[in-house]
Amino acid sequence: MSTQIITDSSFDEEIKNSKLPILVDFWAEWCGPCKIIGPILEEIALEQESKIKILKLNIDDNPDTPQKFGVRGIPTLMIFKEGKLIDSKIGSLPKTALEAWIQSNL
Repeated sequence: MSTQIITDSSFDEEIKNSKLPILVDFWAEWCGPCKIIGPILEEIALEQESKIKILKLNIDDNPDTPQKFGVRGIPTLMIFKEGKLIDSKIGSLPKTALEAWIQSNL
């Protein structure tokens, strides 16, 4: 499974009902670093599908959730476990750094 798109209305449901940890990528079409990290997240989603679920939320189309979590810059990546936010990162990262960060939060 690759990354999935979520919305303000589906966010809480996805976070609460997941048996796996979830990484949410807050992004926008106009964001250069978001376009760089997007394919990396796709690869990780495929490689680690049994360990983590990766969801994408477009902040322009869905302003409520980013506001709720205080997202001020994008890409912002947040990891949720058992429905709770456990860690976040702002900005684009190389794949090795991203994988290490994910591993440290599983």
